[in-house]
Amino acid sequence: MRLRFLLPLILMASSGSVAAQGALERDPIVRAGFYAIGLADEVRRNCPQISPRLVRAYSYLKSLESYARNAGYSEAEIQALTKNKDAKNALRAEIRADLASRGATPGNASGYCAVGRQEIARGTEAGKLLQEN
Repeated sequence: MRLRFLLPLILMASSGSVAAQGALERDPIVRAGFYAIGLADEVRRNCPQISPRLVRAYSYLKSLESYARNAGYSEAEIQALTKNKDAKNALRAEIRADLASRGATPGNASGYCAVGRQEIARGTEAGKLLQEN
């Protein structure tokens, strides 16, 4: 049940603010990280045979926060990531379009399961956040 609270909060962190060197939300490492988290979240929500690895997801989020700090972003900038709903919604739309192009559409659990299994088998960042039941 903790997942219902943790992963949406993690996904919320995919929005951003502007730092001196550019928007944190556009940093390629941060963006790829939040994309992986969001993709894993969509799969686990829609495929009953796949569950999340909560500790791994939490650790991954913390590693992204640490990366952002080391890249020169302030705590305020990192915290501001959770407030930009437009960026969060844009990332969700991109993830959902990617999933749809791979056969994972609303109401089609087998499509989400297939994508999840592919991600797990390929060892992608999203796949590392998932496990088959």
